[in-house]
Amino acid sequence: MKILNKYTYLFVGLLASASLIVFIVLPRFEKQEFDPSRVEDISSGVTTTSIPVESTQENTPLVTSPEIPEFEQSEIEKLLIENNATEKVTNYQTYLLIGSDERDENSSASRGYVEGQRADVIIVGLVDEGSNKHYLLSIPRDTLIVNTCTGNLERINASYSKNECGNNAENLAAAVSGITGIKINHFASFNFEGFENIIDSFDGIEICVETTQREGYAFELQKGCQVVTGATALNWVVSRNTEILVGNKVLDENGEDASEWVKMSGVSDLSRNERQQYVILQLFKKLNDFKSLTELNKFINTLEDSFVIDENLTINKAINTLWDFRGTDFDSIKKLSIPTFSYELEDGRQVLIISRNFTEYAKEVGLITP
Repeated sequence: MKILNKYTYLFVGLLASASLIVFIVLPRFEKQEFDPSRVEDISSGVTTTSIPVESTQENTPLVTSPEIPEFEQSEIEKLLIENNATEKVTNYQTYLLIGSDERDENSSASRGYVEGQRADVIIVGLVDEGSNKHYLLSIPRDTLIVNTCTGNLERINASYSKNECGNNAENLAAAVSGITGIKINHFASFNFEGFENIIDSFDGIEICVETTQREGYAFELQKGCQVVTGATALNWVVSRNTEILVGNKVLDENGEDASEWVKMSGVSDLSRNERQQYVILQLFKKLNDFKSLTELNKFINTLEDSFVIDENLTINKAINTLWDFRGTDFDSIKKLSIPTFSYELEDGRQVLIISRNFTEYAKEVGLITP
């Protein structure tokens, strides 16, 4: 009996030790429900949700007409004629990266505090595991869509919200899927604070610019290359009012900047997309600094408060996926963006209109092959 108790205690001790190791070593990322079949239903305008709602009816087709005055209907329909992909994009493992503009007191002071959240960054990573081709597809946050759940005419970033159809990630994934034909397998989201933490965990990233540029007191980047903090990188990525230096830097007798600055031309949602892709690729390049899978795992553990990932993406799979990216020629990753043009709605909202059906665009860039 004593021997039995001895082995019983040993077993319990080993079990407790193993549990402690898992608890300490494995990252404990916040997870969120994500049902790809529900996403497909939302995209097609059908509710099949398990989220409690007042109505008990399910599988009910939803009204998809925008809530706008009747006289505008025909014009809006013409504008949105390219909004539905005509073919599915297959043979890729896909990851939806969502950067939320949700902020708190710990976020960059220059960006200010706002309530609620919208998707400020919307990027789809596509990995062809057979041919080892990788793509980054940006969806501009101001892209105009009709929400297939609510029927509202809105920018796509506003679809990142929970309603009777699904949660925020599911609704955004449905909107992305509808206009691109891409089925989203997994998602990861972060807010402004998380974005800064990720970059600071790498001791900053290198940003290279062709001209000295700034936005107020939010950031100033010198011509050439420099390593910047997470706050500076964030402010550069989201800047809509970037200025460039004219001539040389000039200081007055008090040491204050007396230089001439002019607004940078061409700053738009599209240039923000380019900056987002640039920063993401800089972060991916940091993966080559890790010497072992264990080292990467320990590092990821420090970022557990920076991300929310979908329930279907296990920590081991996420880490192994990142590890497999080591050695990749990140400069060869194709950087894509949905073709759009600027437009002002009757109510004064500045939006982007999809100018070309994504299926045609996908065939041109090689996402869809004959």
